[in-house]
Amino acid sequence: MSGLNKVMLIGHLGKPPALRWLESGQAMCKLSLATSERYRDSAGVQRERTEWHQIVLWREWAELADRYLDTGHKVYIEGRLRTRTWQDGDGVEHRSTEIIGDRLEMLTPRRTSEGDASEDADAMRPSEDNQSGPHPMDASALPF
Repeated sequence: MSGLNKVMLIGHLGKPPALRWLESGQAMCKLSLATSERYRDSAGVQRERTEWHQIVLWREWAELADRYLDTGHKVYIEGRLRTRTWQDGDGVEHRSTEIIGDRLEMLTPRRTSEGDASEDADAMRPSEDNQSGPHPMDASALPF
């Protein structure tokens, strides 16, 4: 049986997306995503802990993130963990764990030129053949 490597996060972007074009012509975008949890410590004081995640998006997802996302935007990211190891110029070994994003949903409403929230969620889908997840439902057929 094979393993499962799945990550699902909802958080806010800590800085603007960083889009790069590789020599192969492929788009790659890095995001810094903050997730926070609230809890009470042993003294009953409410605390908040923030975890930062490095997200890597490729191809159409990278271009869409660069076009529509900005600092503070709330997003849903679905992907998988990947750990990289490399040596710097001084021979020191470094490790980095990233999330390779397979799916991106913008949770902060887009603004139109008039300042209204846009309902156009289709702009955040890279292609028709890569749609997955919840779809709009016609509630008129429900018996209640």
